[in-house]
Amino acid sequence: MVKTIKNILERTTSQKRIILNYLKGVKTHPTADDVYREVRKKLPQISQATVYRILNNLKDKNEAQIILSKNTAHFDGDISMHAHFICNKCEGVYDILNECSNCSVIKNQKIKVGKINGYMIYFYGICNKCKK
Repeated sequence: MVKTIKNILERTTSQKRIILNYLKGVKTHPTADDVYREVRKKLPQISQATVYRILNNLKDKNEAQIILSKNTAHFDGDISMHAHFICNKCEGVYDILNECSNCSVIKNQKIKVGKINGYMIYFYGICNKCKK
């Protein structure tokens, strides 16, 4: 079977859509390997390199964000402005949504040097699971 450009573009688009839908559908912050394992359940022929390429493309186009922990990159389909808590022990990543909304800088979106259009805030510590 001859692969046409249209077929390749349609496949890439559907692969991208499935990966983005997966990211938007989970509350966890999966690694690229996690995404690959889950997406393979729907797309058994997809390669790991394709998943990595699509994840980087989503990040570059601001359709997903990347959160870097000590040794791992995690992906988040929620591109709204929110902070993350990163556990220093297990490297788990957790959303912090409401805690930061009371900050006067974030509410006003202005500081002495200019107007804030967006932010990325990381808090580091030990998560409740690791404290036990």
